[in-house]
Amino acid sequence: MSAQSTYTLINQQNGNLAFKVFEFDNNNHFDHIQRNNYFTLILVSKGTCKAKVDFSEYDFGANTLFAFYPYQPFMLSTKTTIEGFAIHFHHDFFCIHRHHKEIGCNGVLFNNIYQQPFIILSEVDQEKIFSLFQQIFKEMKAGGLQQDEVIISYLRVLLIVATRIKIEQQPVSTSIEIDSKQLFVLQNLKDAIEENFKLKHSAGEYAELLNLSANTLARITKTYFNKTVSNLIAERIIIEAKRELYLTRKTIKEIAYELGYEDEYYFSRFFKANAVVSPQLYRDTVGFERGEN
Repeated sequence: MSAQSTYTLINQQNGNLAFKVFEFDNNNHFDHIQRNNYFTLILVSKGTCKAKVDFSEYDFGANTLFAFYPYQPFMLSTKTTIEGFAIHFHHDFFCIHRHHKEIGCNGVLFNNIYQQPFIILSEVDQEKIFSLFQQIFKEMKAGGLQQDEVIISYLRVLLIVATRIKIEQQPVSTSIEIDSKQLFVLQNLKDAIEENFKLKHSAGEYAELLNLSANTLARITKTYFNKTVSNLIAERIIIEAKRELYLTRKTIKEIAYELGYEDEYYFSRFFKANAVVSPQLYRDTVGFERGEN
């Protein structure tokens, strides 16, 4: 591959980006806040950098694979040169929710409020991922019959491989020292948010559910997740709202009510504050031909 190779597929129905793969040998692509209306995979093969994602910052080096979902804010800042490859793909091209049973990446690679949005690749893993990127480049350059289907097949395998790696890494603790009591609290908090996010929207309500002081819960959550309890609740609500917006034909008022908001306009302001765009714009730019459910 030549330096700075870039290949793009365009959705012929609306003229928007469907799929793009490119090389980079500097940080010009990612040195400002990104809020893309498509999924992004970034493989950093050389260099060190700092990633700013949502409410958190992470230091990372070579052999790191990032996975960002639509409108997730991120940027990579560095004083050194970084090199690697990136893929953008839209729901119209490949919907991770429609293929969830096959690849299982939703809630693992993407839309996971409790895990870091990247994986560290071993030498063997790096070879697997790099090989898949090369195959995609090769197919994009060749432009043969039913190219879209071939690219989708490679992308599916890439997501499956990355998801397997992420699952293997998830049980591994970070460098933060955390005792069994704190782990118990964190697991209970995860369960409580999952069961109650449509009804309970404040950090205080979860502290009460877990029989903890708000300060204690806030300290544990910030230490381990690098987020506040309110951040976690908001992100979980937004993930569910996004899913409803691009998978169903429910009205925004119906979605708001199901998520515990009687005031549709308050919900819309909350959504825009956390997702940058309004619910309707999100549906228009990220959504695809929605089902009837």
